[in-house]
Amino acid sequence: MSKVLIIGAGGQIGSELTHKLREIHGNNNVIASDISFSNKDLVNSGLFEILDAKDYNAIKNCIEKYNIDTVYLMAAMLSATGEKHPMMAWDLNMNSLFHVLNLAKEGAIKKVFWPSSIAVFGPTTPSIQTPQHTIMEPTTVYGITKQVGERWCEYYHKQYGVDVRSLRYPGIISWKTMPGGGTTDYAVEIYHKAITDKSYECFLSEETELPMMFMDDAINATVNIMQAPSEAIKIRSAYNLAAISFTPKELAAAIKRFIPEFEINYNPDFRQKIADSWPKSIDDTSARTDWNWKHHYDLKAMTLEMLKQLKSKYDSEAEFSS
Repeated sequence: MSKVLIIGAGGQIGSELTHKLREIHGNNNVIASDISFSNKDLVNSGLFEILDAKDYNAIKNCIEKYNIDTVYLMAAMLSATGEKHPMMAWDLNMNSLFHVLNLAKEGAIKKVFWPSSIAVFGPTTPSIQTPQHTIMEPTTVYGITKQVGERWCEYYHKQYGVDVRSLRYPGIISWKTMPGGGTTDYAVEIYHKAITDKSYECFLSEETELPMMFMDDAINATVNIMQAPSEAIKIRSAYNLAAISFTPKELAAAIKRFIPEFEINYNPDFRQKIADSWPKSIDDTSARTDWNWKHHYDLKAMTLEMLKQLKSKYDSEAEFSS
């Protein structure tokens, strides 16, 4: 049975990935780690370690302690936060990757998952059905770290045989966890505000189309690429990954089908410039061909699930507080 370490397990994707991997491998075989005990659900539901992703020795000691063979490196500073703290973003995003790749090179672990992002693309990239192999000139620190990281992942695989696998995540939407400082955060916030306030002020313009994905699909893609046989993984930089693309205006219309009184207004901020540099839609034919990736949620199905789950959550909290 695999022994798995998730670094940055408290994040938006990491927290839900941890629960999924514990279902697959068992609680005692999946060690969640982060820089604090703030996510009580993760801490109380299985093995948990305090771990700084920038600390090579701490990662190595944890791997040895639990006899880890697979690492999911989910720790990162995202796009919007990274623009406020560029050197901190570079330090965290790059050094953590080097630590894990070098441990794999040395034989301490057998398999690595590292998430990339559509942020690797830039304003010179074809924006409609962005190809797997294309121009990549990112304009954010986050995108730069992911683009450089992809090159290093491919290099470590070719030069040292490291079994590293990666996905270029689009914007991820979940009702269980809040986003962590990304440019696509609006697509989660809007559902919460639709339930609580019946209105939302969007920080992107109404016609800003971006690739998005429901969290369940993102988790399934992550599990599937890691379970695929090594020979099926033909791209060792990162695979394009896609599900749905929409604008804030289209998302608001989908919400209004279920909450007719919902209203939205637009007040674009610094994140608009970031969003304008990213693709509108992604061609993920390689992932669908190589390891049979497919998504299940379209905009309507995702909106129905988000509103249903969040309404239940807020109703339960109201009952508890009263």
